[in-house]
Amino acid sequence: MSGVERDQDVDIDLGQLVRAVWARRLRILTITLVGAGVAFAGAKIMSPQYRSETRILIEPRAPAFASTQQVNDAGAGPLMDELNIASQVQLLQSADLLKKVINDLKLYNLPEFDDAANGSAMSSILVKLHLKKNPMENPPEERVIDAFVERLQVYQVPGSRVIGINFTSKDPKLAAAIPNAMANVYLSTQSGAKLDSNSEATRWLEPEIESLRRKVSEAEKKVAEYRTSHGLLQTNGTTTFPAQQLNDISAELTRVRGDKANAEARAQAVRNALSSGEASDTLPDIMSSQTIQRLKGTESGLQSQISDLQTSLLNSHPRLKSLRAQLADIRTQIRQETQKILASIENEAKVADLRASELERQKDTVQANSARAGEDEVGLNALEREATAQRQLLETYLVRYREAASRADSNSSPADARIVSKAIEPVDPYFPKVVPIVVVAAVATLILSAIVTMLAELFSGRALRPIDARPETIETETVAEEKIAPQAAPVAAARRPAQPSMLAVVADEEDDAIDQEEETAAELPQDDNEFSVTSVADYLTGSRAPLAIAISPTGDDGSAATVLLTRILADAGRRVILIDMTGSGHPTELMADDQAAAGVTDLLCGEAAFGDTIHSDRFSDAHLIPQGRSDVRRAMRGVDRLSLLLDALAAAYDLVVVECGAADVAGVSRLTRSRDVEIILSLPQLEETVFVTLMTEFQAAGFERVVLMSDGEAAEQRFGEAA
Repeated sequence: MSGVERDQDVDIDLGQLVRAVWARRLRILTITLVGAGVAFAGAKIMSPQYRSETRILIEPRAPAFASTQQVNDAGAGPLMDELNIASQVQLLQSADLLKKVINDLKLYNLPEFDDAANGSAMSSILVKLHLKKNPMENPPEERVIDAFVERLQVYQVPGSRVIGINFTSKDPKLAAAIPNAMANVYLSTQSGAKLDSNSEATRWLEPEIESLRRKVSEAEKKVAEYRTSHGLLQTNGTTTFPAQQLNDISAELTRVRGDKANAEARAQAVRNALSSGEASDTLPDIMSSQTIQRLKGTESGLQSQISDLQTSLLNSHPRLKSLRAQLADIRTQIRQETQKILASIENEAKVADLRASELERQKDTVQANSARAGEDEVGLNALEREATAQRQLLETYLVRYREAASRADSNSSPADARIVSKAIEPVDPYFPKVVPIVVVAAVATLILSAIVTMLAELFSGRALRPIDARPETIETETVAEEKIAPQAAPVAAARRPAQPSMLAVVADEEDDAIDQEEETAAELPQDDNEFSVTSVADYLTGSRAPLAIAISPTGDDGSAATVLLTRILADAGRRVILIDMTGSGHPTELMADDQAAAGVTDLLCGEAAFGDTIHSDRFSDAHLIPQGRSDVRRAMRGVDRLSLLLDALAAAYDLVVVECGAADVAGVSRLTRSRDVEIILSLPQLEETVFVTLMTEFQAAGFERVVLMSDGEAAEQRFGEAA
């Protein structure tokens, strides 16, 4: 390969491939034009093929003169399913139907279909040598059927009960005539099948109906003879005479017993009235007597006269004695008349009792006769069931016979299909389509020519270039593991050893050591204790800085001071959020309720949503994005996206505090794209050498606003009390 040594890694030079194609553009264009010309000539040489289509709808159809009931029955029948439609498609392609169409149109006379009639000389030689069967020995329609099937397409229109019939031919008239002829033959075949079915049904039903008529007559005759011989005469069509007589006697017996009970009750009421001396004129039987009513009227008149005379005469007066004697006589007559009424009622009860006894005797006799009649009815019912079954079967056969006879005419049995679209003579050929063929051929030739040119360039080696292996461009897990060591050594003892910052995973090693030893004035807040956490909080409030990055070279004690700073800012009314980028996760331990909450590493790995990583502080209104649960190395591969995260948080909060732990300048530089940021050096135990060194490095990197925060003892004391 040109310019490439053996065993050297190479890459494809895409620019060289494009330049090679462009340099040979005239050759490629010429080949494309030649290919298009060949396609155009081939399309013109081909014989044009015309295609036309007929469509048939499969649906149940009733005769035009059918009754309303027959039409409803036809419409209520089940529609043909997919299997039935597929069966009709196969029927349209059956050999018998195709042969009938071929014979009707005499297609065997057309050279387009019968190639055997114009056989070649070689074919004739093979036939004479008996190496090939003479095709002319076959019937004409069988010789044509293969060519016919090749040009035919019958299919079901998806999602419908419509069948399409396509035919392709060199003659446009023939392309339209054949589908229409196939549809007509299909409808005739279907209608003929119905006629044959009706005729066969009529022939079979005629003797069956005659036989059933004889059986029905014999069965009804047996029923009548059995009924007469056993005395099972019907009274109202359903009940026999003994049963009807028993019902009448039972009803009369019930009525007589009721009359007897009524008479006894009335007689008892009269006896009670007479024995107790109570007035009997309230009883219905007494009140209904005309004699009693007349005597009661006389008694009332005498009492009225006695009352009038007592006012003027003495009790011993003869007139009063006479009237009292008459009144006593009237009352005696009333009592005698009441006795007569009581005797009459008692006679009624006796007569009813005798009548009930007589009816009981008759009931027993009739009941015995009815029991015998019930036994005889068992045989009668069997005969009647047989006669009824024969009669129903006869009626069913008669209905079927009338229906089959009414459909014996050819116009009375339409096929269960109709033509919804007839084929028409096509104007434009179906094949070949000149323009699409030329366009496709030209595009294909152009693409193939370009591919051949690029392959030639690749095989020649001109499109290959060597790969320069530069250490700074190769990122491997080994380099990442080497860079995991902390960049800044802790300068003061802490509660536990300082863990490297998460940013140390992606920090670049410094090529040259910084030799500056001079002190540079740093911006420090002014207060009684100018390095305290409170002073730094006041300074940040006044500066209105959107982002503050805290560096804790000594580890967790510095991180604790940063957490205290965040809470002081939150208590002052500022919306503040802290992002835990330390290696130990100490800020998360101090602020989060759940130590395993989703955090910044989960966000960078894409395993948590942005809103799910923001949590509230346990002891203030500040918010926290914890360290997270995902792998730090995998998360830090996307550390460049942290700047976008910080920009989004800066738009939502007054201040974003990033606690980086023991991080260096290179790691901090990857967090923000701008230098408008506050750098906070959290050194609880101030050592001037460490502070000056760090401040010099940050200012040399372009960070001008570096602030010292040294108040670790107060932070530790406060967190101890909170715990």
